[in-house]
Amino acid sequence: MILYTIVPHEHIYPSNEAAYSKQKLIQYNGIPVLVEQEEDYSFRIVKIVSSDPNHFLREDCCPGTKISFFPQASTTMI
Repeated sequence: MILYTIVPHEHIYPSNEAAYSKQKLIQYNGIPVLVEQEEDYSFRIVKIVSSDPNHFLREDCCPGTKISFFPQASTTMI
């Protein structure tokens, strides 16, 4: 069977559930990003999940950037 899709292979056939359990999809400064939790409230941006090309040019939310994220009423988890 051949599967033609733009979805990454890791999302269709996940190799390790523990690796994905630490990842969350959040809104950071109005940009949807996938983050991975490192410590209590320290996160590392894994990838930007947006269709706006300007979001990929911002230096404050490029993949690999460490951020502190405290869930508040104004910030929503997706």
